[in-house]
Amino acid sequence: MAGNSAANLTWKRVGHPRPDRPLAGKSRHKVDPDTAAGKRHIEGGRVVVKGRVLIIDDDQALAEMLGIVLRAEGLEVFHVADGAAAEAAFREHRPDVILLDVMLPGMEGFEVCRRIRAESGVPIVMLTARTDTGDIVTGLESGADDYITKPFKPQELIARVRARLRRSDDVEPERLTIGQLTIDVAGHSVRRGDEHLALTPLEFDLLVALARRPWQVFSRETLLEEVWGYRHAGDTRLVNVHVQRLRSKIERDPERPEVIVTVRGVGYKAGQS
Repeated sequence: MAGNSAANLTWKRVGHPRPDRPLAGKSRHKVDPDTAAGKRHIEGGRVVVKGRVLIIDDDQALAEMLGIVLRAEGLEVFHVADGAAAEAAFREHRPDVILLDVMLPGMEGFEVCRRIRAESGVPIVMLTARTDTGDIVTGLESGADDYITKPFKPQELIARVRARLRRSDDVEPERLTIGQLTIDVAGHSVRRGDEHLALTPLEFDLLVALARRPWQVFSRETLLEEVWGYRHAGDTRLVNVHVQRLRSKIERDPERPEVIVTVRGVGYKAGQS
């Protein structure tokens, strides 16, 4: 809780002792291609997703429960209970997904999110007991890709984590254009002429979804299903905030968007090439 001293709080690998040093021959700062996010294998007749998850939450009981259900999905899990220690844990473990509580001792979740987002595009899912729209939007504007309100069912969280890890390792070469942008899907890059535009993985997926079907007007619910991996009408603000964030990076004038166009009463579509 907030009264604990940050100096006495350490992160750990949930369910296993923390090793004294990295495994020989493996860097903690590069994702092993055999265990990269999105990699799958068959285990007991079901598909298991591989990857690393960092839980940043001071609720020890919740963290232990999440560790159990995530490890059952084949994921490697780490936990840190203090916001002030979160950045160091992130840099050491290099997770594929972060589950981040809003109310943390040491440093609030919004600030943790901003700091991690400043150096990485790693998917971040906010865990929050707050249902106020303003707080949720603040979390998304801090850089979170998704959020889930407490209490939640374990399978709902698993679905969110799976969606963030869901990437093909064998992407076919594909080049798309939207407005003045060129998108290299396999290379995961976006350019305007010679200028490289840095996007998070989720922002990139959102842009690709629109660019692949420039003739289609996408409802917010459809984008939730295609980009976030689930359908829920109450979460359409996720789409609105991420479209605004994406526009701030790709539009010459975000106030007069030409790449991602709003169709009033319906949703969004790609602008004319």
